Amino acid sequence: MTEYRIQGATGEWEVVIGLEVHAQVTSNAKLFSGAATEFGAEPNTQVSLVDAAMPGMLPVPNRECIRQAVRTGMAIDAQINKWSRFDRKNYFYADLPQGYQISQLYHPLVGEGSLTIEADEKAGLPEAKVIGVERIHVEQDAGKLMHDQHPTMSYVDLNRSGVALMEIVSKPDMRSSDEAKAYMTKLRSIVRYLGTCDGNMDEGSMRADVNVSVRRPGEGFGTRCEIKNVNSIRFIGQAIEYEARRQIGILEDGGSIDQETRLFDPGKGETRSMRSKEDAHDYRYFPDPDLLPLEFDNEFVGKLLADLPELPDDKKIRFVKDLGLSVYDASVLVSEKAIADYYEAVAAGRDGKIAANWVINDLLGALNKDGKALEETPVSPAQLGGIIDLIKDGTISGKIATDLFE
Repeated sequence: MTEYRIQGATGEWEVVIGLEVHAQVTSNAKLFSGAATEFGAEPNTQVSLVDAAMPGMLPVPNRECIRQAVRTGMAIDAQINKWSRFDRKNYFYADLPQGYQISQLYHPLVGEGSLTIEADEKAGLPEAKVIGVERIHVEQDAGKLMHDQHPTMSYVDLNRSGVALMEIVSKPDMRSSDEAKAYMTKLRSIVRYLGTCDGNMDEGSMRADVNVSVRRPGEGFGTRCEIKNVNSIRFIGQAIEYEARRQIGILEDGGSIDQETRLFDPGKGETRSMRSKEDAHDYRYFPDPDLLPLEFDNEFVGKLLADLPELPDDKKIRFVKDLGLSVYDASVLVSEKAIADYYEAVAAGRDGKIAANWVINDLLGALNKDGKALEETPVSPAQLGGIIDLIKDGTISGKIATDLFE
């Protein structure tokens, strides 16, 4: 096992990282109400009486949100708990009118699982590694507070209040920013393949709370700090690098680390203190009296398992085994579902290696140069396949084909 170390002024340190990923569940309605979940709507236009916490309103679980969270657990080989329960997490803040968040602390929907990050020398990952997942639970999102719209007032938009979130909690198994970025990339890829979350981090539908601590190699865990709501994979890496060195500097100067919640400032590339870290007892958790426990039978679980799509790891194995691709090429092609689907359309009935070369080197290369996503490609799979056919039957040369593609 390769060990990662950070060299400080007084010797080597090891960084310990865990991620709590909040992924917005793909559904047309919120977790406990029928209000819409569309992104970008006018403020406070997607708020039901339940979301606004009007007296006498009772929550009703959205079956689709529960189903999506269970499917996500299955994709990481996690324990599916056939009995789970909702708890109230009490805090009084303007972004959640009811004065508590409905979450799951004691009996989550999904138990322990894992996912594997692959070796990637370019990304600083010399070998594959299994990262443990402690749990996945479902909970309500809070609303959005805006403090910069008016000099003396703050505004609140409750459109997001009550939207279903999956909180995917890793074990503290990561030891470098590269491992954390690879874990987040892999997890994002999996939920997009499943269709359980769109993974649009720039829209806030997938974000991470990053827990960072440092220790001398071989010692027990140090005091951790939590960096809240980091919404890009690149920023996750930057936040970890800064925070680890900040903690090392304090410890080497004879100080101690305060357990606290911090924010990452992308402009300055640094973290800053937000508040002292709360513990579970600060929220006065207790079972939600308005909601019955969730109970599944074997038929419900079995049907979801049977209907899972082919996931990135399985697809990669098939591309290598059946289409003769290199592990590297297969990894590139399965990294995004849209790329894999495009490639399979081009490769259908054709040489898999030649199709892979055209998709990776020519198509993705040209799109990257123009700063475009695959969804914006002006060349359809049928057109690219047609070019490959013209080369194969000798109608055009490879040079002419490249000119034609351009």
